[in-house]
Amino acid sequence: MNFLEVNGVSIEEEGAFVLKDISFSQGELQKIAIAGETGSGKSTLLKIIAGYIQPGAGAVFFEETRVKGPAEKLVPGHPGIAYLSQQFELPKSLRVEQVLRYANTLTAAEAETLYAVCRISHLLHRRTDHLSGGERQRIAMARLLTSAPRLLLLDEPYSNLDMVHKELLKAVIRDIGEELHITCTLISHDPLDTLSWADEIIVMKNGQVQQQASPAKIYRQPANTYIAGLFGNYNLLPPAQAHAFSRLPGIALHGKSVLIRPENLRLAANESEGVAGKVQQVHFFGSYYELDVQLPEATLRLKTNSLSVAKGETVYIAVAPDDVWYI
Repeated sequence: MNFLEVNGVSIEEEGAFVLKDISFSQGELQKIAIAGETGSGKSTLLKIIAGYIQPGAGAVFFEETRVKGPAEKLVPGHPGIAYLSQQFELPKSLRVEQVLRYANTLTAAEAETLYAVCRISHLLHRRTDHLSGGERQRIAMARLLTSAPRLLLLDEPYSNLDMVHKELLKAVIRDIGEELHITCTLISHDPLDTLSWADEIIVMKNGQVQQQASPAKIYRQPANTYIAGLFGNYNLLPPAQAHAFSRLPGIALHGKSVLIRPENLRLAANESEGVAGKVQQVHFFGSYYELDVQLPEATLRLKTNSLSVAKGETVYIAVAPDDVWYI
């Protein structure tokens, strides 16, 4: 059996499914991210895995032991699983070292390593009401980890953090897995948080799994436009509008719509190598430009690192066969 098994988990509220027949497994030290729009059931799923919500059907097994819900035990939660919610709290007006001392099961050396990984060693003598939001979050995480869990569940850990604290927390979560050998599962609404970190991504909508695959497959071969939109901009051309591209080498429509990411379109030298269009808008984003190009049948968004064209110019657009996905 896998490190974590979620088997047919469902839960209803007021006659509607919040989660419906969710099943997946997670190996030890495998990094899984759960993505989806607000209200898709992500947080409810994490709380069921942690033992804080009772599923209506199905079961969760952690290291071959079934996780019991609050209807089955007096104190919710499961040994070896730690859950950090979006609404974490720290005791007020205490020193950080006092907060961390409670429920600590680690040796002094292990605790010192944990504090270093969480980047809080320099904060131990500070009071909890004298900390930034990012510092508070890392301390809340360290407090959970003092109980030596083997699975850490993180619910939107990057929300409401500025860029500096967000990048620091990303490094902390990476090191928790690599140095402390703790398996992590996290929820995030930002595609950059999940694509660059996860070994596998589970995409949810309306309480159901839409796709489960590697980050590369989720991004390049999404099962539908909902998934495509969660992870970035895309161009979608119905068969009639995509017809102009069918003359390019390797492009075969088969009656399906064509999905192309803006960065996969390129400017070709002439009409023999691409499809002609007129530049409608040029958008500058610092390290790259985005062009809106009007074709006879559609408008496409194209991303490029260098700008050699201006608004109103005619350009020729090409795409490699491997960068086209059919839906």
